[in-house]
Amino acid sequence: MQTSLGKTGAWLCGWLLAVAAGAADKKPNIVFCFADDWGRYANCYAALDTRPTLNALLTTPHLDRVAREGVLFRHAFVTAPSCTPCRSSLLSGQYFFRTGRGAILQGAQWDASIPSYPLLLRDAGYHLGKSYKCWSPGTPADAPYGGQQHAYEKAGRDYNNFSENVTALVRGGMSFADAKAKMLGQVRDNFNAFLADRKPGQPLCYWFGPTLTHRAYEKDSGQALWGLEPNALKGRLPKFMPDVPEVRADVTDYMGEIQAWDAGVGVIIERLRELGELDNTLLVISGDHGMPGVPGGKCNLYDHGVAVALLARGPGIKGGRVVDDFVNLMDLAPTFCEAGGVKPPTVMTGRSILNVLTSDRAGLVDPTRTGVVTGRERHVAAAREGNLPYPQRSLRTRDFLLVRNFAPDRWPMGTPNFTSRETIPPLEHNTFAAFADMDASPTKTWLVRQFGLPEWAWHFDYAFAKRPAEELFDLRNDPDETVNVATNTAYAEVRRELSERLMKILTEANDPRVCGDGQTFERSPFTDPEPTGPAKKAARAERKKNK
Repeated sequence: MQTSLGKTGAWLCGWLLAVAAGAADKKPNIVFCFADDWGRYANCYAALDTRPTLNALLTTPHLDRVAREGVLFRHAFVTAPSCTPCRSSLLSGQYFFRTGRGAILQGAQWDASIPSYPLLLRDAGYHLGKSYKCWSPGTPADAPYGGQQHAYEKAGRDYNNFSENVTALVRGGMSFADAKAKMLGQVRDNFNAFLADRKPGQPLCYWFGPTLTHRAYEKDSGQALWGLEPNALKGRLPKFMPDVPEVRADVTDYMGEIQAWDAGVGVIIERLRELGELDNTLLVISGDHGMPGVPGGKCNLYDHGVAVALLARGPGIKGGRVVDDFVNLMDLAPTFCEAGGVKPPTVMTGRSILNVLTSDRAGLVDPTRTGVVTGRERHVAAAREGNLPYPQRSLRTRDFLLVRNFAPDRWPMGTPNFTSRETIPPLEHNTFAAFADMDASPTKTWLVRQFGLPEWAWHFDYAFAKRPAEELFDLRNDPDETVNVATNTAYAEVRRELSERLMKILTEANDPRVCGDGQTFERSPFTDPEPTGPAKKAARAERKKNK
């Protein structure tokens, strides 16, 4: 016969088992913070840099906290260095070239038959919401995230243009601290509105997608608002960036926006902590490609264009780890599905990294993750005559980058639209005036104006000149990827092995660029012009709304 103590012990044991089972069944929240054009910049990355870089000059305490309490990925890449294609890939868990008209920027349309992780999680019981840019530009707006029905932005979108709005407030007499708090208050209130709509016990799936690191930035705001000193950047820019005052000042303004992005992430983290939800939240932080408006950045398959920060913390994730596994951001869709108890659809070409996140190891955790494939087709529609793309694919491994340029006769950043220094058009605020696949910026303006000057010919050609059909870079000796060794006989075997590996991956993924006649992206609807008349006005309004 059991004693009362025995009965109590048995009951307590059963209760503890029930609590443990309930905790095990509890689905984690999934919060994804995704900055437009952020690249791979945060102070936590400074320790990984073997040379002086910008990261050591950044103050990013909230991003650094996630790295300290979670996992920092050394080798994270986007599938395409252009907003809509990258986001199509991330949301669908597939290579961008498998997403139909989601594979282009202007003129993008979403194919509703493609499964996306947010809608799969919503159907599994998650409370779905987003603030700011998610899938854009494209129609229907934010379709893979369920459209604008899941938008929480009524508190305001001013944070998206942080430097411009804060500068205006400061000029009007407000202190920087108060102006910053006003912007961050909108972030908090939008998130609170999302939280208020949750049913009791319902897990969260939230997308925080501000665009403040996208151009344009308020000129000189990095120094005026944040106290960042442009001259401190001397010797810290990569080789392909002209180390001149105009460029250093431009990059300093970008750094200020990164610090404002960090502050916004801090608001989300603090709110989750206040709710007691932080430790049950898979928090993932990244960006959609590299720095805009500069050589080698956005719209390039070099690291400056496709390498991004990737940080994660949450339940079951051992902190303080730097992981060397190669991750493509399309891997996040199956990861989020698996974390939420949803079986990833077989159509997803991405692979879940949950096994890497929940490992207790640093370095290379999954020995199969030794490289990633990236690519590009069309960005700005009219960058080239006939709205033609600049088709590229690449394979990045630890030691090498191989880039295949399928149309080397075309201009990689778009046509110049000038023939002499005298015919250079106004560029400062007009992306489309020349080389339209590079965003308008002070850096672009300065570099284009050096056209024809011998001392800057190398930098000009690196940014804008036509490229050979194949490029190969030895990262062990050339970390800035500026010396093409594709024709060097010493690299013949490496080139052959990487080329075969790249083509095998593309063929298995049924890439239209290498399968069939390879001309899918050269024809309508992928080369259709931008809409005109009322449709054009509506499209512009939609892009502005989703910026």
